[in-house]
Amino acid sequence: MPHCLDKKDGLRRPFLLVLFLQLFSEGLAHAQSTVYRCGNVYTNQIPSENAADCKLISAATVTVIPAPQSVRSLPATTPMALTAQEQKKKDTDARWILETELKKLEARQAELQTEYKQGAPDKQGAESRNHQKYIDRIAQLKDSLSRNAEDIAGLRRELDRLPVNR
Repeated sequence: MPHCLDKKDGLRRPFLLVLFLQLFSEGLAHAQSTVYRCGNVYTNQIPSENAADCKLISAATVTVIPAPQSVRSLPATTPMALTAQEQKKKDTDARWILETELKKLEARQAELQTEYKQGAPDKQGAESRNHQKYIDRIAQLKDSLSRNAEDIAGLRRELDRLPVNR
């Protein structure tokens, strides 16, 4: 048997009973308090302003879901300033990568132009019997040439934006 319910201690038992009843009744009173909905805001305060927009609702229908912790509450990291030497190295690396890609695209462009042969490429396999396949391949080659030319122009623009590091 718990210590607080011993018959020897006559004062403790009524005190705990009164305390328990008081806490229980306060909990019920709080749970049954009136709740007002004013637009998207729920409050248990009697609305003074915009009373026409507020409606009395029962507390049993209100479910409160806590908002997720936002990204803004995470500690922000500040970018560290780069030294001139580090920035120069990054620019040099970026230039090297772009130049390498440009060389690959220019080589691919030369291959496509050789295969395209001014719009009259050689027929391959079943294209001699099916002219539509030949026309489709010509259209694909033409699209590939224009896409590749646009990629080359884009890389050249990016290279022009980078500072010249020698």
